[in-house]
Amino acid sequence: MEPIFLLGIRSLWDELRNMPAGGVWWLNLDRHEDAIKLLNQTVAAQGYHAKTAVITMGAKPQDIIKLDDDHGPKKIRLFSMPKSQNSLEFLRRDLMCNINPEYYFFILLVSDNIWDNIPPEKLRKWLRSINKWARRYKCSLLLLNSGSSSDKQRSLLVGEHRILNGLASLRYQDDIYRYDVSFWCNEKGVSAQQQLDLQWTNDGWQPVETTETQPQPRSDEKQILSHATILEGAPPLSEYWKVFDNNEALFEAARTSQAATVIFSLSKNSQIDSIARQIHTLRRQRGSALKLIVRENTASLRATDERLLLGCGATLIIPWNAPLSRSLTMIESVQGQHFSRHVPEDINVLIDRMQPLKLRGYQPWGDFCNAISTLLNNTLLPQDGKGVMVALRPAPGLSTEQVMTLCRTNRTGDIVTISENRLTLFLSFCRINDLDTALRNIFPLPVGDIFSNRMVWYEDNQIAAEIMQMQALNPEKWAKPLAVPVEISEARNARRDSEAVRRVPTPVALLKAPEREQAQ
Repeated sequence: MEPIFLLGIRSLWDELRNMPAGGVWWLNLDRHEDAIKLLNQTVAAQGYHAKTAVITMGAKPQDIIKLDDDHGPKKIRLFSMPKSQNSLEFLRRDLMCNINPEYYFFILLVSDNIWDNIPPEKLRKWLRSINKWARRYKCSLLLLNSGSSSDKQRSLLVGEHRILNGLASLRYQDDIYRYDVSFWCNEKGVSAQQQLDLQWTNDGWQPVETTETQPQPRSDEKQILSHATILEGAPPLSEYWKVFDNNEALFEAARTSQAATVIFSLSKNSQIDSIARQIHTLRRQRGSALKLIVRENTASLRATDERLLLGCGATLIIPWNAPLSRSLTMIESVQGQHFSRHVPEDINVLIDRMQPLKLRGYQPWGDFCNAISTLLNNTLLPQDGKGVMVALRPAPGLSTEQVMTLCRTNRTGDIVTISENRLTLFLSFCRINDLDTALRNIFPLPVGDIFSNRMVWYEDNQIAAEIMQMQALNPEKWAKPLAVPVEISEARNARRDSEAVRRVPTPVALLKAPEREQAQ
């Protein structure tokens, strides 16, 4: 009888967990540490006599594998491979030089973003050959792929059910994990488009118990609760409209709603925090059928503020320059929608993750790289929208220390560092089309006059690759800003009542007396 191997998420039913011999399964993860957890859980889920082998890329398997004394196979074969494309091409040959792959379960822990430089057709060809090899020798292969570009591979492979037996993703969302199955084929049949919320405990991943009951009366689905300023002085448009003088009264009325439309008014930037907390409370307590809309009356929202409101559960944000007719059309467009994004329980976590960089100005080279790496690993921020990094080379005759004195970063999140031949700026949540405007605000002189050339990175993969190269730079090549001159307290030697009142010049003789006589 051919063996059936198990995925390391014990709470799943067999249709989404079993992996029979003779197939290839691909699982994406946002974080490398979650891939290591799933690797160890999958090893522990196998039977005592299961033939199991673990392959790690760019790391020693002894440092990753943590055996469970009570679960798992009696013997595990460990392999390591270089972090390169060539090692993937020779994977089958190298394995068969060491073991007979028949009825073996191979778990391949892939290095972060290893597929970025592999063309799609070459990846499909490699998977096609791996699938053919697995069916021929009746073995199974589970690929654990982690990194920021996992969405790219999922979009590429979502239609490749002929060369993959399963494709799924495990996404970290602060307090829960969302397990998203594109398709999963085994002896139980085919499952597709499945989503489960999981949480990590000492016993592994467990399903999240939801308190919201799906069958709810929707008698208020046509009801619209709105701030009075939304209508711009017009009377309520129908019997379904109910207006309020302030957001607080609107919030209290919405606490008893189930599927109504609630429209908040935002007039100034200081209201963002209170509106975000009200939206978060309504979304967590009243469920996903509620339509929560924010109408901006004046230009007060930044990109980070919009992401915060959307992360708290807002369905729609109407910009300040949209006329009333356009606003009503946008309100009508969300009717009947169901909110599907996850909202974390703690809003403080949202605020910290949506505004992660609390730094500004010059940062040492190592701190600069670590701060941006942390920002890129933030799963709540949008892909390729975290900011722009630009490297500027001073014009001939200028040093990086000199041009650093001209750099004035006024926004929180805009940081800069210098090396011996360039100044590197990171502008958080800046768009590539706004880069020239941002540089004009940072430097008082024309950028073309003080810098000879520049390099720009604005995609997450580009920034991550450049940060890796920056981290490998020898510390001897790091640079520091020019020291700020300090006042010498000893110069204040004129005192009155033990308090310094003025500076007294110190006489300096250019020539000593004998030298002066000799000169005469």
